[in-house]
Amino acid sequence: MATTTTITTSYDGEMSIPYISAALLEANSIAQNGIMVKSNIKYKEKFRVFATDGLVSDSTCDFTDTSTITTVEREIAPKEFQVNLQFCRKTFRNDWDAMSMGVGAFDNIPKNFSDYLLGYVAAKVSATIESNIWHGVDGAGTFDGLVNLMTADATVTDVVGVSIGAGGITAANVTTELGKVVDAIDNNLYNNPNLRLYVSQNVYRAYVRALGGFGAAGLGAAGVNSQGNNQAFGDLMFDGVKIFVANGLNANYIVAGLTDNFMFGCGLLNDNQQAKVLDMADLDGSENVRVIMRYTAAVQYGIGSELVLYTPV
Repeated sequence: MATTTTITTSYDGEMSIPYISAALLEANSIAQNGIMVKSNIKYKEKFRVFATDGLVSDSTCDFTDTSTITTVEREIAPKEFQVNLQFCRKTFRNDWDAMSMGVGAFDNIPKNFSDYLLGYVAAKVSATIESNIWHGVDGAGTFDGLVNLMTADATVTDVVGVSIGAGGITAANVTTELGKVVDAIDNNLYNNPNLRLYVSQNVYRAYVRALGGFGAAGLGAAGVNSQGNNQAFGDLMFDGVKIFVANGLNANYIVAGLTDNFMFGCGLLNDNQQAKVLDMADLDGSENVRVIMRYTAAVQYGIGSELVLYTPV
């Protein structure tokens, strides 16, 4: 009689997709539609930025060529990443659903624990991706982020920010600093519904506090609607531009641009996307459990001249 071998696994193949999706798409800047997502990129994808000048001329009876068409090729190439964890199941026998693991020496991983592990890893990967989207520098476990790419691009409009040593952005100066960024935005973009002021959490908190009456620039001691800081704000704007809190932006950074000018590229649904919980007992006789995740990610933008980067000093 053939020996029966059972390998306990959870969420392999197609079932791994929800966890991969959570890891890639629940990063704040993506989940709240701060940037576009280009999925199903197997290796790399090139796209062209199209621009014209002198498009309109005086009317004549003849066809007369006008304008100069300029195209610039941009590339987004998602980088491959992996997560490999290993731990001993003994650690969890007394703490996590011990009875559902079984009573024998060779017990099983409870399904809800497998769910928890994959959800936990997905959340950690999501936080890492959010940070890399903005401030990643290509290296081990990272990819070049938007701030790094914009810093190296001479076409991006740079705004010199406040001194971190002097306290950075506070409720007293936040309106002045946000104003510097808005003033630097191209006139052709100002009324675009996709325009956003991407701010770090500390900039957003400073702005909320200023609106509560703790700022300068005539905001008043009683704050908006005379409610002081005892109020809840919905979607905030500044000088007519919507504010987007990008959790991955470092303190005192501000970026202005169109949501559809920023792109996050990933494989997402490609065959190399994996999320697994592997019980090693039937493979090597050990008490070890492994968690495996593989994914791809990268960012890029289209037109640097339509971006503003505010950098603290």
